[in-house]
Amino acid sequence: MRNDVSKLGYYAALTAFIAIVGYGAVQLLQLLKVIGYPLADSLIYGFSLGIAPPFLLAILALHYSTTNKKRIWSHAALLFAVLYAVYVILMYTVQLAVVIPMSLYDPKPNILTVSPRSFFWTIDALGYICMGTSTLFAGFTFNKGNPRFWLRWFLIANGLMVPVISFVYFYPHFSPGLLLVASPWLITAPGSMILLARFFHEPMQLKPGDILAPGSQTSG
Repeated sequence: MRNDVSKLGYYAALTAFIAIVGYGAVQLLQLLKVIGYPLADSLIYGFSLGIAPPFLLAILALHYSTTNKKRIWSHAALLFAVLYAVYVILMYTVQLAVVIPMSLYDPKPNILTVSPRSFFWTIDALGYICMGTSTLFAGFTFNKGNPRFWLRWFLIANGLMVPVISFVYFYPHFSPGLLLVASPWLITAPGSMILLARFFHEPMQLKPGDILAPGSQTSG
């Protein structure tokens, strides 16, 4: 059971990491005007959609790897991960399956188009707010100090990006330069996922009959 949880968590966290890195790379190429619409938007939405399911599964695996005394935090992380996944899967599926194809025939904006302070802009904001809150709670499942120091603080740091993300999304006068304010997310989010993948990978290296030291898998 423990090995199955570790495998699920490892591959899910690693997949989320790859998707986040892909998202960041495309965002950079778009800002540099190397690629434009509709390719840039399709790739950004595609990679963003690719983050959500594995992120949710990684948090689920974390919940099953947590001791009872810490499980309130992992359960809270899981609840917000579910909210994040629901928001962004709705958001990016609609953009990829409806808005972008429609725009190729009729470029006029409509109610489904993403623009500052639009309906789906707000849905997107709520998604990333929930994602950050999820990682904040996930960070509290690990004890202070080694050996999970960096994992704990990367998760918490990503959670502390929530006020920044909220500011970027809801500031009255949006500009592309405002996105740079939230650029640390491109460090905290992938850092959280690759360290979480490492956390799950360690139990997978145990040989049959090996026993983890008490708390080494579950409490950090």
